[in-house]
Amino acid sequence: MSSNLASKLREGTKKAHTMAENVGFVRCFLRGVVEKNSYRKLVANFYFAYTAMEEELERHKDHSVVSKIYFPELHRKQSLETDLHYYYGANWREQISLSKAGQTYVDRIREVSNTQPELLVGHSYTRYLGDLSGGQILKGIAQRAMNLTDGEGTAFYEFEDISDEKAFKATYRQSLDDIDVSEAMADQIVEEANDAFGLNMEMFQELEGNLVKAIGQMLFNTLTSRRRRGSTELATAE
Repeated sequence: MSSNLASKLREGTKKAHTMAENVGFVRCFLRGVVEKNSYRKLVANFYFAYTAMEEELERHKDHSVVSKIYFPELHRKQSLETDLHYYYGANWREQISLSKAGQTYVDRIREVSNTQPELLVGHSYTRYLGDLSGGQILKGIAQRAMNLTDGEGTAFYEFEDISDEKAFKATYRQSLDDIDVSEAMADQIVEEANDAFGLNMEMFQELEGNLVKAIGQMLFNTLTSRRRRGSTELATAE
């Protein structure tokens, strides 16, 4: 039985996807302005969020629904550790902390895992499909903006265990469609994906103060004044 969950998620999250891309921090990033201190705080938040998500996916890997989208080759925790070592040094674990919005995100992941594991599908979709979709473009932006040499500080965007990202995305979407869930549960998964977009947006918005201090209010306003055309994901699913 096919649930058509992939298309439901794609259509059902379009608005949230666009809203996430128009958060000031993301728009500045996409226009090539990335302030290193703000960015490394985002990497730290991602580390906590992905650690939570990957622990919970692992915990439920035999669940009838979660098992369909359990792909360890997508996991980002190790690559984020590599990036944190680059940005903070060898004692990075003592230097990073979870922001308020990051804590809310982690708490939500833990909550749905304990109450309705099926909803982890919405979180997996929101993060991993976006990472695969925009990864190489965003890696290039980050390298140019922060003068990084190849491989330094951008391990997050590298999926070493996936040789063909386009083919893998097709496999992932087919796996979504192979999930046998009720219409009501499909709707809940879409709603959870939209909530995940919102939680990501709150993490980005937290960083805007640091970014404005670094680049100045005038440049920030210029970079964020016009609505972007096209779509390149920083943290949103295609």
